Amino acid sequence: MTLLIPGGAGYIGSHMVRYAQEHGHEVVVLDDFSTGHEWAVEDCEILRVNLLDQAKLAQLLKGRSFDGVIHFAAKSLVGESVQKPDLYYRNNVVGTLNLVNEMLDNDVNNLVFSSTAAIFGNPITEKIAEDHPKNPINPYGQSKLMVENMLRDICAVHDINATCFRYFNAAGADPSGSIGEAHDPETHLIPNILKSTISGGSVLKVFGNDYETRDGTCVRDYVHVTDLAQAHLLGLGHMKHNRGFSAFNLGNGNGFSVLEVIESCERVVSNKILYDIALPREGDPARLVANSAAAIREIGWKPCFEKIDDIVASAWRWHNLKVS
Repeated sequence: MTLLIPGGAGYIGSHMVRYAQEHGHEVVVLDDFSTGHEWAVEDCEILRVNLLDQAKLAQLLKGRSFDGVIHFAAKSLVGESVQKPDLYYRNNVVGTLNLVNEMLDNDVNNLVFSSTAAIFGNPITEKIAEDHPKNPINPYGQSKLMVENMLRDICAVHDINATCFRYFNAAGADPSGSIGEAHDPETHLIPNILKSTISGGSVLKVFGNDYETRDGTCVRDYVHVTDLAQAHLLGLGHMKHNRGFSAFNLGNGNGFSVLEVIESCERVVSNKILYDIALPREGDPARLVANSAAAIREIGWKPCFEKIDDIVASAWRWHNLKVS
């Protein structure tokens, strides 16, 4: 297949590019490199454009044929979305609409959309399935839910198919160690723990230790980035026989507390991790864990990284190579 991957130079996008190439597919990356990295994508055509630049987007895609589009291009920082909601609605919603319009104009009919567990808001069940109420508590989650609703409506009246994947905490790095997580600022727990170990001088902050969880710290579902890439490719295959709109939750299914992740990092790096307890962050639910049974059953998803130590070890390999 020939695939167009908007946001292909980002963290998850670059792993999708690598995974697709390793499975024999031709990739075209579309990215404005505002947060993505040129070193993360190799051996593929690159289209430099922001999805909000509709004229340039139309020019670059005119007459192009793709078997599928796997769309990662988005703003994704929850805190920033609260401070700049207009930026998030414009970038995530309008940008996606521009992309879909070009797909319709060029008879490109299959879209896999990178959604998020943030569309659910505060959970009311121990594990979150697809039918969980959708009540996002920040503009980031709201913007992704708006896109899902938009895609559902468009699929109902046009010859286009869309599969949305709502994933939980993407983590880890390519097993080769050659690409991995490199955000600025970095907001994710595992890379921040590992970076604190490498720097040697910083003390990690743990936000809250009085949640109603087994050790008082927040519990999250960490899903390996390569397992996410596998799901997105399976999503394209799913649409060959399942037309219209569909959505699946993607997660490990095992919740790990902050302290359990720290303990995993200690085992992987063979060193003690220093941390201080800070005040809880506003809006942090005690527990966010996926029920991914539908994806496993309906698209044949088989996650390979189920143990937290294996996820952390892949991230540690990347961080070590990065500083060496």
